[in-house]
Amino acid sequence: MLVGVGLGPGDPELLTIRAVRLLREADAVFVPGKVAERIVAPYCNDVTVLSFPMTDDEDYIRACMEKNADLIAPSARNGLAVFGILGDPNFYGTYSRLCDVLGRRYPEIPCTTVPGISSITAFASVAGLSVAGGLCVTDGSPLTSQIRLKVKHPRVIAEHLKQEGYQEFVLVERMYMDDEKIYLNDELPETCHYFSVMFARR
Repeated sequence: MLVGVGLGPGDPELLTIRAVRLLREADAVFVPGKVAERIVAPYCNDVTVLSFPMTDDEDYIRACMEKNADLIAPSARNGLAVFGILGDPNFYGTYSRLCDVLGRRYPEIPCTTVPGISSITAFASVAGLSVAGGLCVTDGSPLTSQIRLKVKHPRVIAEHLKQEGYQEFVLVERMYMDDEKIYLNDELPETCHYFSVMFARR
């Protein structure tokens, strides 16, 4: 198994308890550079630093992804491999692309993630900001998705979003709690708990 573990914004003390446990239990730990290596250093000694180039050359990126997938595969096939990545592995990271390549080349290897403190929430803390109300987070690309918090009437919201071209919906109610529920598209309930998050994608 390969687990993408969020390492947070840069301070080794901002890792989650689960992240630290997995780093210590892993049969192999991989990171995408020296900054990530420094963050995991207090928790594990044997770390493999992989190269993930910052470039617009898609062919070169693809070749590096394939090479890194081949390096990770033996450890992930036979035990627990951890890939530590800055921030959160599901937000603007290379982990999802790596998993896509790994899935094509080694479909028998499952991939999962452990969330980390993202740059978005870390920024608010460092800057001393309190964020409330509508918020747009973007890298400058055209907006193709959005996240709604505190979704008490998910079907109503989904119907409004469909008129704006959104087609894919995922609702998580009471996330990480004992009675967590996940709803997809047409499964959305009429009402749900205050502790809910809905993802919508065009």
